[in-house]
Amino acid sequence: MVKGLKRRCVETFKTYKSFTELEVWQQARNFKIDLYELIQSFPTGEKYSLTDQIKRASRSIASNIAEGYGRFSYKDQMHFCILARGSLFECQNHIIDAHDCQYISDDAKKIFLEKSNNLSRILNGYISWLKTMANK
Repeated sequence: MVKGLKRRCVETFKTYKSFTELEVWQQARNFKIDLYELIQSFPTGEKYSLTDQIKRASRSIASNIAEGYGRFSYKDQMHFCILARGSLFECQNHIIDAHDCQYISDDAKKIFLEKSNNLSRILNGYISWLKTMANK
């Protein structure tokens, strides 16, 4: 599967002219939108704490992928994708926190952790490809 992801990343980077066409960015954007829907049901008291943290971390994933795409070197691009991965893991932690606070159900926690793990696999494939290209 990772081999297929790497091949897709190579094809993607060669043919796409905008970061918005990258599958990894699109998936990060969708994950952010899904999280925004999830937090609508959080208590008002969480507006400036957990809700805000989830918004910032989820925005950071796609933003770092986009910023990296605009860099001139594969090494710089990889650096920003690693930052995006850190933000993704932060979102995973916030999902667990929301579950611990009983803001989301067991099913919601499972679904969102699966979504984040799927995004992580795609992002890791892209990072691996960038690393390969940087070492050529």
